[in-house]
Amino acid sequence: MPTLYIENVPASTYDALRRHAKSRRRSIASIVVALLEESIPTSAELKARQELLLTLENNLSRKSRSARAFPSSDEMQRQDRAR
Repeated sequence: MPTLYIENVPASTYDALRRHAKSRRRSIASIVVALLEESIPTSAELKARQELLLTLENNLSRKSRSARAFPSSDEMQRQDRAR
């Protein structure tokens, strides 16, 4: 696994990381790795997001072409009066 060294971290940022790590009983390094994993998507994550977006777009386009799911209130009143 590669190693990452970071220099010139502002003291306030380092203190915030230290408090964050301490409150979760984790090391600063593990907190930084978790934050990086949450913030920077991998190529696999980007691919999964693109596939999800395509699926959603396909579902939306299919729904817009189909008939309405529910009749309008006027149609419902006409149907009720016709009974």
